[in-house]
Amino acid sequence: WDNKMIKKHTILAAINAKYIHSNLAVYCLRAYAKPYIDEVEIAEYTINQQVDDILMSLYQKHPDILCFSCYIWNIEYTERVIREIHKLLPEVPIWLGGPEVSYDAREVLRRLPQVTGVMKGEGEVTFLEVLDYYHGKRDDLRKIPGLTYRDKDEIIETPWRPVMDLSKVPFVYEHIEDFEHKIIYYESSRGCPFSCSYCLSSIDKCLRFRDLSLVKKELQFFLDHKVPQVKFVDRTFNCRHDHAMEIWRYIKEHDNGITNFHFEVSADLLNEKEIALINRMRPGLIQLEIGVQSANEITIREINRTMKIDVLSTIVDKIKKGNNVHQHLDLIAGLPYEGYESFGKSFDRVYKMNPEQLQLGFLKVLKGSVMHDRAQEYGIVYQDRAPYEVLSTKWLTYAEVIRLKQIEEMVEVYYNSGQFCCTMAALEQEFASPFCMYECLAAYYDEKNAFAVSHSRIGRYEILYDFIVKTCKERSEQYMEMLTLDMYLRDNVKKRPEFLRESGVSSDEAAAFYKKEEKERTYLKAYEGYDRRQMRKMTHLERIDGKTVLFDYKNRDPLTGNAAIYYLSE
Repeated sequence: WDNKMIKKHTILAAINAKYIHSNLAVYCLRAYAKPYIDEVEIAEYTINQQVDDILMSLYQKHPDILCFSCYIWNIEYTERVIREIHKLLPEVPIWLGGPEVSYDAREVLRRLPQVTGVMKGEGEVTFLEVLDYYHGKRDDLRKIPGLTYRDKDEIIETPWRPVMDLSKVPFVYEHIEDFEHKIIYYESSRGCPFSCSYCLSSIDKCLRFRDLSLVKKELQFFLDHKVPQVKFVDRTFNCRHDHAMEIWRYIKEHDNGITNFHFEVSADLLNEKEIALINRMRPGLIQLEIGVQSANEITIREINRTMKIDVLSTIVDKIKKGNNVHQHLDLIAGLPYEGYESFGKSFDRVYKMNPEQLQLGFLKVLKGSVMHDRAQEYGIVYQDRAPYEVLSTKWLTYAEVIRLKQIEEMVEVYYNSGQFCCTMAALEQEFASPFCMYECLAAYYDEKNAFAVSHSRIGRYEILYDFIVKTCKERSEQYMEMLTLDMYLRDNVKKRPEFLRESGVSSDEAAAFYKKEEKERTYLKAYEGYDRRQMRKMTHLERIDGKTVLFDYKNRDPLTGNAAIYYLSE
């Protein structure tokens, strides 16, 4: 064959969970396959699109080779597309890659006769060598590590490929305009030093870091282009202190005032130097995601997790005192030795750390993980379909899982939204524990059949007020004041809930205030150039607890998004 004449139009298809997501993996594969980069096309879709639309799109691209990136969030959808596209393009080889197909590749090929093969694990070098094969530069797939593929009626498996030098993966964002309105994902390390039994990252123990000179150059690119957010996908970003410090120091010193960086960290590993550096950063420059998973020591030990909850709590508090970093803490329900009561205690322990977000997740029993191998031992019953979420365990019934799901929704609405912070902080004191409060609120929703209905934000306020009246009627007037404060902290609401009184500030009082403010600019200094009518539209006056409060929506807290407030002197 004349190799120069062989051209194979290869499609790397990524079906994302949302439009704002981008698939870093397929961009890395394309960038690494440099000899064929002009022949490789990336096609990104979402699971919210119609399968027919994706079929038409793929068919019209006329691929010679079709590859799909497979994860728990898209595998069912991707399989539907594969079954249909094969009918339309029966001669086109279909290859799969990604964590959802790497660890049971034989079973995938048995289940999907339409698929030619699976590229297992880390894919850059494997993808390039498979393209070499289709371009006539290699004569035998058996000589390519990291494959499970079918050869007529036989399934062939080649050995897993050794991991690569991460610095050899090209930077994929040169054409940053292609990623407008998308989250930018970036990796400075691969692998994980820990062995958590529920996680696939524990399988690859080879932890590698990208060369820091490359990392700094690439971060500067994001800063120069004023990218809104960069999410590091490193599994434990701070597992090597010098690496973390260099990157954090760089982004602090080169802060453009706009770009935010997201890191997944192990908080109990943070040392005093790192905390001191974090405390000096611009509010909103970085945000930290911290996987607590459980506060039950037996559970932590059983899942092979390395975490000291007391140390973690102390460090979260030290970061909190800087008032400049959004902290997102995670819990997982359904872990071994964690029953409903124990999970409630874990919840209370983490809730009292007062993170900006508390995420309640449910165990996913991933193929290839230790948890998957020991599921029977733990009595874990989980769904057959992705994402293989827990239904029950020896310690947790399905009825209790349902209750936790309802509590999860209440936490999302009334805590993680940040729209009820004053009210919920006070309401907590009416109950034995925070968990008990959300449990009772969930029970109230269930009683009113409110889970079955989609609610507006005002509707959520009305339900919460009804719950407060039922729970502590004698203090409902005080809570009405707090709900008013919460509501106007976030938005200049025009349509007030029915349970609220009038604002308490007369039209004449407001007119007098804005007339005076137009001349003196005592409070609204940032409104230079605006007249009194414009300022009145862009701010709000309210009488709360006997005091006149001015809400300034031009100035907001960079962490919470809440309006600045001023208590006016009478």
